[in-house]
Amino acid sequence: MPPTPSGEPSTPDRPRPWALRDYAVLADGERGAVVGPHGEIVWLCAPRWDSDPVFSSLVGGAGTFTVGPEDPWHVWGGSYEDGSLIHVGRWVTGDTVIECREALAAPAAADRVVLLRRIRAVRGTARVRVLLEGRDGFGSVPMTGARRHGDTWTARAGRHLLRLDGVPGARPGPGGALHARLTVPAGDSLDLVLTVSPAAVPAPPDAARLWESTERHWAAAVPDCAGLPAERDARHAYAVLHGLTSAAGGMVAAATTSLPERANTGRNYDYRFTWIRDQAYAGLAAAAHGTFPLLDTAVRFAAERVLADGSRLRPAYTVDGGRLTAERSLSLPGYPGGFDRTGNRAADQFQLDTFGEVLQLFAAAARHDRLDSTALRAAEATVEAVAHTWLRPDAGLWELENRWWTHSRLAVVTGLRALARHAPPTAARRCAGLADTVLAATRRRCLTPAGIWRRSEHDDGAEAGLLLPLARGCLPAGDPTLTRTRRYIERRLADDGYLYRFRHRDTPLGEAEGAFLLCGFMMALAAARDGEPVTAFRWFERTRAACGSPGLFTEEWDVRQRQARGNLPQAFVHALLLESAATLAR
Repeated sequence: MPPTPSGEPSTPDRPRPWALRDYAVLADGERGAVVGPHGEIVWLCAPRWDSDPVFSSLVGGAGTFTVGPEDPWHVWGGSYEDGSLIHVGRWVTGDTVIECREALAAPAAADRVVLLRRIRAVRGTARVRVLLEGRDGFGSVPMTGARRHGDTWTARAGRHLLRLDGVPGARPGPGGALHARLTVPAGDSLDLVLTVSPAAVPAPPDAARLWESTERHWAAAVPDCAGLPAERDARHAYAVLHGLTSAAGGMVAAATTSLPERANTGRNYDYRFTWIRDQAYAGLAAAAHGTFPLLDTAVRFAAERVLADGSRLRPAYTVDGGRLTAERSLSLPGYPGGFDRTGNRAADQFQLDTFGEVLQLFAAAARHDRLDSTALRAAEATVEAVAHTWLRPDAGLWELENRWWTHSRLAVVTGLRALARHAPPTAARRCAGLADTVLAATRRRCLTPAGIWRRSEHDDGAEAGLLLPLARGCLPAGDPTLTRTRRYIERRLADDGYLYRFRHRDTPLGEAEGAFLLCGFMMALAAARDGEPVTAFRWFERTRAACGSPGLFTEEWDVRQRQARGNLPQAFVHALLLESAATLAR
């Protein structure tokens, strides 16, 4: 087995960690599985995104489902099939080429996880090892009671019944794990199906039919992106966003929790929830491209939350619109450089810009004649919420201390102006008048004498988040503060073609945190709005390169080490890539 960083051999229930850029993610809308280079599933929550994981070795817990080459002398690779989250892992040994095609079966069942893995002997005879060690409670509850029933093995791990089909020759090992050695002749393939559910599955799964259903699902879900720059990346971004979006309506910010943004700094967060802002970004990206399922889902989810909570709209919810669990730490080692926690305190904050993004989302739906009567009532309620709250200090885009953040006000102005263009005359006048009022106060309090937008009322620092409302039309055409602010941000926050969100006092860029990939795409949009397409493409191309071979983006990028930082895949980065591609195509 490969050594761990400490030099000790890795164990079946805790595979060694890899750099984040090396992991792939499978997702079906209801949960996600993280796959390592050796074919090890190191993260899978069941039955839904914010449930406890059945495999948690990614964050120092226990449990894995590994399908990989028996020969330790191999190199790995892999890719997604175009326009899907069907991943094909690939290993080359001294005399063989082995592939493992893998996906979460789709369309997904709410209470049942079905994981498909097809081993293919591309060249030579494939010799593959299989290991199944399910756990519950972040690894604290072991798998027990493994029994064979014909070609099927079943076992229990806490709340979960695990069923593995396709490996009748497996054997229980120490600790209850199932082990197998498989031989697949050259040119042949072998299907493995793992089902995780609360109760027994009565009939054996038909792997061929499950694969056909999954292929049809992705073919129907992900649109053609012909004509966009980086067409394949744009389709992949759409696939990621679709894969992170539940049938209940919510889109998780990321599939994982507690992957550190910076080693040993305590910045570890649980992103397995729906941020209204992030989902609005996804809907706006779909609207910019001209395809509507992600837009419709985002509008429906946002409208339900606004009508339920009004001016008390929370920044984040569970995927079915519920309240987030309280934040708590776990007694696990964590991914190297981090520690584990679940829940998120952001839901208790007031973030004014969320209202602005929701207004932009409703305006995009109206532009495409997709704003139904329920969403229209929600749009009216959002305008009223802004009218009653825009003067309040808020935690802002980056969820910091309460201040009079400039970005929050400009986001609201952008949303009000966008909605005014598609509202009936009386409502349009209301939106436009409120936008003028907010913008006038923000100019007075947050614009420097040099014509540069400051971070907040009492902070003249550069703020990359300002690029987005400036790019989306919060100011009249030709307003010089767009160019001045954009260039100021570039001078102060850019390094080697990547953009940081703000400076942490006098700390040099790159020491306090990584570059924010979201902000690089914001700069591409702002440069395009400012009439500089070459600059816009430069930012777009540089930022979209900050991923590993699976093409997944995290929140941050360590510029010096060329490493991904934070949870993955970070939905809002993929959303802004898609929006940037659609904008630059025009």
